[in-house]
Amino acid sequence: MSMPFARLFLLLMAVMSVLPARSGDVPEKPLVIAHRGDSAHLPEHTLAAYARAIDAGADYIEPDLVATRDGVLVARHENEIGGTTDVAQRPAFAARKRRQVIDGEVFDGWFTEDFTLAELKTLRARERLPELRGTAHDGRYGIATLDEIIALVADHAARSGRTLGLIPELKHPSHFQRIGLPMEERLLDTLAAHAYTRAAPVVIQSFEQANLRALRARLGPSQRNIRLLQLLGPADAQPGDALAAGKPTRYADLMTAAGLQDIAGYAEIIGPWTRLLIPVAEDGTWEAPTALMADARTVGLQVWPYTFRPENHFLPAALREGDDPRTRSEAGSLAEIRTHLALGIGGFFTDDPALGRRAVDAR
Repeated sequence: MSMPFARLFLLLMAVMSVLPARSGDVPEKPLVIAHRGDSAHLPEHTLAAYARAIDAGADYIEPDLVATRDGVLVARHENEIGGTTDVAQRPAFAARKRRQVIDGEVFDGWFTEDFTLAELKTLRARERLPELRGTAHDGRYGIATLDEIIALVADHAARSGRTLGLIPELKHPSHFQRIGLPMEERLLDTLAAHAYTRAAPVVIQSFEQANLRALRARLGPSQRNIRLLQLLGPADAQPGDALAAGKPTRYADLMTAAGLQDIAGYAEIIGPWTRLLIPVAEDGTWEAPTALMADARTVGLQVWPYTFRPENHFLPAALREGDDPRTRSEAGSLAEIRTHLALGIGGFFTDDPALGRRAVDAR
């Protein structure tokens, strides 16, 4: 397609205008983070998706973590698994479908905390976005545990000679704390149990604050390989722990000067939604960059935004290729990533790590 180079040039100039004078602690090459594995091509959070992401050049692998009834950490985007497994087609588990409220949202379905690991291992993964990515790989892969993911990463690192990072996200930590399945100690114990994750780079991320503060207090001198990342959702949304405590805190509060200074006291990195750095108007066009990047770097925080996806459905209007939301616009995705790289981000989450690698290596 014909890319709107004049518009991109003007946006890049706007990006450069909001950068602080000092460079901050930014890696020489921004890190490519495989968002749930190579989820643009294979069902997310499967060992196959993680392996493909590593082969595509990802620097970090991202598993979202939830707990089973017997306290094992497994990789799923949500603890509700009706949309990402074949559990709905399993008569033996039909009676376990239920409704519950998590972080203020009502969910109907099947939940990992109602299954043992052995039971979850009988299920098969399905594509979470079938309307965009099809169903060709449904049923081919199982649910992965954190232990299995670490073993996979360690094996690939040993065979390739590359240092591969792990960046787990703790999903709905207040919910799991409330039902007696807190994940923080389980995560630290699992990381400590593997020689690889006792030394390799690890970043623990969460949309909540309380568990990251607790982790900061818990981490000792022997765990200097572990850093913390505060995820930032849409400005008007609330962190789950604030909601559970009846506090009015919203992500907009975390992005003020005082909020960022507070985050810098317990985390090294923020992970904002990309639209918090460069907003997209209702008509799908880019607006001028916000001050978030400069404000974060002023207090010493790195910025690793999420998530870059190659389908038209997720891209700003100017970067789409045709009108079909399913169409992959590789040129558009590369342009979107490169525009954010110009901000000085230290890393980024992408569903297509091969495209992310191309964007970084072409700089």
